[in-house]
Amino acid sequence: MLSMVVAMAEEFSFFTADSHTPKVEEEVLGWPPEDDRHTDLELPTTPETITVRASIYHPEPNQTDSTPFITADGSRINKKNPKKHRWIAVSRDLHSRWGGELSYGDSLWVTGISEELDGVYIVRDVMNRRMHKQIDILVGKKDRIMGLWNNVQIARLD
Repeated sequence: MLSMVVAMAEEFSFFTADSHTPKVEEEVLGWPPEDDRHTDLELPTTPETITVRASIYHPEPNQTDSTPFITADGSRINKKNPKKHRWIAVSRDLHSRWGGELSYGDSLWVTGISEELDGVYIVRDVMNRRMHKQIDILVGKKDRIMGLWNNVQIARLD
């Protein structure tokens, strides 16, 4: 029985000193690269930013339409805490349906508002056609956030 185990071990090179399997640590953590195989990789580019104005909106009929808790893409807003979604509406000139670069579901990095409001948002809604180069951040009335900000930067993360 022992001879069968030794024969199988030799067959599968368990006892061979010169193993042909690469060392994982060297492959993953080895730096700098010993050859040119890693040097032709392209670094990710910085996403293109768009300068817009930003405002906030509440899910209520006088700021949306007759269905304030349903966004233009059909998503349902949490009535108790709308802000938790981190959703935005974009002006129609920014949306792909009207020739822009953004679509429903796109994740956007927003900067230039405040520490509380800067961050990642998802496009779920569009604004009234009279708005241009603007985003609208969804918040609840209880959040007590008001404002209009100029020179806000947005960048698509997708």
